[in-house]
Amino acid sequence: MKKFSFLPCLIFLFFINQTSFSQVKIDSSEITSSVPELTDFHEIIFPIWHTAYPAKDISALKGYVPQIKASMEALNKAVLPGILKDKENLWNNQLKQFNVAADKYYKAAGENSDEALLTAAEELHHNYEMMVRVIRPVMKEMDDYHQILYIIYHKLYPEKKYDEIAALMDSLVERADAIRKYPQDKLKKRLGDNITKFEPAAQDLYSATVALKEVLTGKDMAKKSEAVQNMHSMYQKLEAVFK
Repeated sequence: MKKFSFLPCLIFLFFINQTSFSQVKIDSSEITSSVPELTDFHEIIFPIWHTAYPAKDISALKGYVPQIKASMEALNKAVLPGILKDKENLWNNQLKQFNVAADKYYKAAGENSDEALLTAAEELHHNYEMMVRVIRPVMKEMDDYHQILYIIYHKLYPEKKYDEIAALMDSLVERADAIRKYPQDKLKKRLGDNITKFEPAAQDLYSATVALKEVLTGKDMAKKSEAVQNMHSMYQKLEAVFK
């Protein structure tokens, strides 16, 4: 499985407007769709699934129990970054299933049934994959958009810092445009019949983003607030196409 890496260091979205945005201090970890403890688990599941399991190396599979237990303990204490907080319920529900799979693995490792341990290893791998799916960005272009949206919606909008939001809009419009221009052949493979829902949802997000940029040039605070809320809703609508 490929690991996902994103921009390192402190991200201030990134000199888009140094004078207005430099005051927003955002650590990169807060807007990175990654959980280090889950990434670390890959170091265990990879040799289990790609070496020990296909070779039916029961001794090796049993030997991974201490590492799995330590990693599960860390994973159970993991805290989702701010950008993933809306996925917390999904994360917690899947984590429960992952713990069940881990417990089955421990039990099978203590028994003499090779088949039970192989089955448990398969279930552990499956549940790891499901954990990754919970936090994996549906597509890079949407994650790029969401990084700025997160800062607008959770940092600037609550304090009505509309001037600072306005400084981000050119970049956000560009990212919305990149989403709606995503290659259809790649979308078809991922979305199947849901591809028909993508284009109108992506266009709605783009239109809502452009509308916010325009509204921010005026002085009507109510319209600004409504436009931010609408843009956020359109992003959620587009994200739902992938579920």
